[in-house]
Amino acid sequence: MSMAVVGMIAGMALGFAGYFGGFGAFLLVAALGAVGFVAGRFAEGDLQPGDFFRPGERNRDNERRL
Repeated sequence: MSMAVVGMIAGMALGFAGYFGGFGAFLLVAALGAVGFVAGRFAEGDLQPGDFFRPGERNRDNERRL
């Protein structure tokens, strides 16, 4: 599934939450979507827990390799 389709589905979910549940539901769906995105990136191996605590170190390692 392309990222455009995933973005469209996420936008539709947020729209439905905002329309039927109000602004609080919109924020809840957006926050849970962000948590799910980060969890998915951890599961795929794209993120590591240290990435949140050492923000610039990963970029410096990539510059050294070039």
